[in-house]
Amino acid sequence: MNNLDVFHQVSLLGILKKEPNEALEDVQTMLVETGMFDTKEAKRVFDDLRSGGYVDGNGGLTFLGVQAAKEAEVMFAKAGEEMSVADR
Repeated sequence: MNNLDVFHQVSLLGILKKEPNEALEDVQTMLVETGMFDTKEAKRVFDDLRSGGYVDGNGGLTFLGVQAAKEAEVMFAKAGEEMSVADR
């Protein structure tokens, strides 16, 4: 899973940004509530992240997961900047 799609990237970023008292299921629920995807798709994405070595057995990010989440954060920030420049 070298090229993560936007669903996986947003999910990793959600896990990275979650509060210490929040569980992985809380992140899934939040993403479903935003309309990012439905519950079935959320479970599939999170299962993919576990099997890909991005999420550990405790629901936290592995080193690989942290790295991918931070790359996604930079990519989304850059895209946001480009959109705001285009609006000028």
